[in-house]
Amino acid sequence: MARNIGPKCRLCRREGIKLFLKGGRCHGAKCAISRRGDTQPPGIQGTKRAKKMSEYGMQLREKQRLKRMAGLLERQFRVVFARAQRQRGNTGTVLIDLVQRRLDHVLRVAGFGHGPASSRQIIVHGLVMLNGHRADRPSMLVNAGDVITFTQREKARTLIKNVLETTKGYQQVPGWLERDETNLAVKVLNLPARDEYPFDIRAQLIVEGASK
Repeated sequence: MARNIGPKCRLCRREGIKLFLKGGRCHGAKCAISRRGDTQPPGIQGTKRAKKMSEYGMQLREKQRLKRMAGLLERQFRVVFARAQRQRGNTGTVLIDLVQRRLDHVLRVAGFGHGPASSRQIIVHGLVMLNGHRADRPSMLVNAGDVITFTQREKARTLIKNVLETTKGYQQVPGWLERDETNLAVKVLNLPARDEYPFDIRAQLIVEGASK
């Protein structure tokens, strides 16, 4: 499976905002954007005076931000976008809803992953159970009432406990989830609302660009 293995901090600098891809580092003094004190794009081209961004440029940057925040590649994004178009309602709102309901995103915001890559790794390694059944696809969607637990293997649970202890310092669990730290479980209380997405994304720009 294809994946982005380049420096994560370069992605944040390219988008000009924090994408929170490296867990605690993004919340501390070592964050590239915080340390540099600016949002200059990486590379020698980034030192040049910025030109006024076109309409297409704004649409592209917004799509890239969502993809990178969610850990999606272009093909995966197209699948999610096509599904959002088929459903009733505002396509932008449905798109954000589908991203929020992805299993890897739920683990991340519940504090069981340092970032999108960490959450996906935990899932594909077979450590996650959804309603008592093994869930090894990060793209699986959760529903209200679903319960996410983890394997009973001691080594794996120790790893997950260590991740949780690290993320508790900076990751706040959203209201639509209930985390059981003792039993290492997450319950989906209800489906998330659009304004509960933890990142600022202009979904309409994404829809306009991806619909062309």
